Amino acid sequence: MQDHPFFPPGPGLTLQAVADLVGGRPVGAFEPDDRVTGLSPLQSARVSDVAFFDNPRYAGDLASSAAGVVLISERQLKFLAETRAALVVKDVQAAFVKVGQALFPDALMPRAVTREGLSDRAEIDPTARLEDGVTVEAFAVVGPGAEIGRGTIVGPGASIGLGCRIGRDCRIGAQATVAHSYLGNRVILHPGVRLGQDGFGYAPGPSGLMKAVQIGRVIVQDDVEIGANTTVDRGAIRDTVIGEGTKIDNQVQIAHNVAIGRHCVIVSQVGISGSVTIGDGVMIGGQTGLNGHVTVGAGAQIAAVSSVAGDVPPGARWGGTPARPIKEWFREVTWLAEMARRKRPAGS
Repeated sequence: MQDHPFFPPGPGLTLQAVADLVGGRPVGAFEPDDRVTGLSPLQSARVSDVAFFDNPRYAGDLASSAAGVVLISERQLKFLAETRAALVVKDVQAAFVKVGQALFPDALMPRAVTREGLSDRAEIDPTARLEDGVTVEAFAVVGPGAEIGRGTIVGPGASIGLGCRIGRDCRIGAQATVAHSYLGNRVILHPGVRLGQDGFGYAPGPSGLMKAVQIGRVIVQDDVEIGANTTVDRGAIRDTVIGEGTKIDNQVQIAHNVAIGRHCVIVSQVGISGSVTIGDGVMIGGQTGLNGHVTVGAGAQIAAVSSVAGDVPPGARWGGTPARPIKEWFREVTWLAEMARRKRPAGS
């Protein structure tokens, strides 16, 4: 259930409007003019809420739920009582997301913490160029020559460095820092994100480690979202690039010279070493590590807690340590478990 002080319900949608939005087929006790205003799990839903059912283990919750309408797939219809209002959809998750976007459009982009406009407690260099409609909140800093596009919000305590360019309708979260970076439109940086700091590069010298210069940039294309406390290092001698529409979770480390394609999903605590290339549409599970200079082909999927030491072919599904084709990994795990069972002493 949504927390009303943070996301108060609006006028809502009629059930017919919900059906039209998701392309759903009405079944059960469906009343087109009934109205819903919220989202909720089955077990806590009220008659004004939309819920979804896509897992038989929650059949009991479905039977007792008070939800105004339930989104359900064709294959799960056998669990639905005739007295329950429902919409049959092809993709339950996608339909639920669409309804949420329609009911709570303000939840899609972070809002200003205080008020819109330029705070008199922000530090904005006189050579910075801000389009109309930019918000810079208290204690934020905008450096010399920086450019910020219309509709962008720079949160409290954020830092926009020398010469950085930020597109329109972006959200720069509280305490985020942006240096040596260009951002496209509709980019979201959650609180504590770090863009454009030094990459990790050293060479042995006669008196110790010598620091390698990092003279590249970070390029973040349109519609990228980066989670809280994620770090993206600038390139050493080429740019670090994050492609259009890519979504990156909290606490991810992206090293220098990395090139990430479009519409990728990278889950929390992934570590991507320097000069890795990731194709379009790649999905990487949480706590996975990628060795430097490897290439992950377009559409590949890597299971959580994997260690990628070599190139991953396009469209492949890999997992394990070291990562390998996932069926091969499953066979090895199964074989090891069987061997351990066979060699276990009697009675243990």
